[in-house]
Amino acid sequence: MRNRHHILMVGCTAPSHVYPSLAVIRELVSRGHRVSYAVGEALTGLVEPTGAEPVTHPSILPLGDAAAWPEDPASAMRVFLDEGIGVLPRLTERFDDDRPDLVLYDIGGLPGPVLGARYGVPAVQLSPTYVAWDGYEADLAETLEAIAISDSGKSYYATFDAWLRENGIDRPASDWQSHPEHVLSLIPRAMQPNADRVPDRVRFVGPCLDPVRLADRSWTPPPGGEPVLLVSFGTAFNDQPEVFRACFEAFAGSGWHVVMSIGDKVDRASLGPVPDGFELHETVPQLAVLAAASAFITHAGMGGCTESLWFGVPTVAIPQAVDQFGNAAVLEQLGAGRHLPSDEVTAATLRSAVDAVAGSPEIAARLAEIQREVRAHGGADKAADAVESYLV
Repeated sequence: MRNRHHILMVGCTAPSHVYPSLAVIRELVSRGHRVSYAVGEALTGLVEPTGAEPVTHPSILPLGDAAAWPEDPASAMRVFLDEGIGVLPRLTERFDDDRPDLVLYDIGGLPGPVLGARYGVPAVQLSPTYVAWDGYEADLAETLEAIAISDSGKSYYATFDAWLRENGIDRPASDWQSHPEHVLSLIPRAMQPNADRVPDRVRFVGPCLDPVRLADRSWTPPPGGEPVLLVSFGTAFNDQPEVFRACFEAFAGSGWHVVMSIGDKVDRASLGPVPDGFELHETVPQLAVLAAASAFITHAGMGGCTESLWFGVPTVAIPQAVDQFGNAAVLEQLGAGRHLPSDEVTAATLRSAVDAVAGSPEIAARLAEIQREVRAHGGADKAADAVESYLV
């Protein structure tokens, strides 16, 4: 019989950051732990089914609106920092008299490690993306230096440093943020740049796909057995009418059954007549579709990349922002798909890229190999074991 502990998860109010942790939280609850999950009010519905207690707060993160994020990197980082500074007093008020035995936190849940220090308990980052490796600062010196010397960067780090000092932490924010003491990586090791240089304090537990999402059968494959093509740009980067129209032109009458997740930003009528063999939805149960798919047109968010490798589905990656360009490059380097720059998207290039990845025996063989590696990481059960190893 395991001892029951109180675990606090400090999340980030973005679906792409919440989904990766849900299976871990569900498993910890099933093992008898009491889990509190701090997250913005808008995402309460994602957390509640795990059995964790949502601890909600207002959020300033622009949920589902990529255009609302600042283009300047330091200014975008500042949104997370300002959110963390605003949320921390709410969490200390809630937990000072109900202290957790362990703090888990997303990379965007900046109050997490601060609370761990405040309560003298381990703080463990659940990373839904790649982590810093030994030599990270030297490899990315030009980019990091440009951020640090910009006016917005100077303000960001000065504010972050002062916040840490106010909370009794005498450590530079750049080091505190990039080199946490304990990390569980929720991505495939294959997606991690310079994986051979990642320090031992990072434990790769791999993708933890939520069993509820895996069991979702609200979508079923076409009865005629046509190959399925999934087209999805996630929750924040789905304002892609030009790509959707190019898909109509590329795959109408092609023999593909095309499932398109178009989000809520695109007026369906503005796309024109929907060809036979197409399904258009605001959202789809992505895991159910990927389980049947033969190809995936994606923006290369880490969640979609991970899920495509889990199901062994070749990708055509059309990255839009942030880490998606690096993810698209990694997928191509792995031999799992192709990178199609957004300014090169036409009906012809889409059709050519999809046919190439879906019809390649070499890509199929490589994906089968990667799929075995990804599923061997251990998933939610191994991740929960790792979490419990930090409990005293």
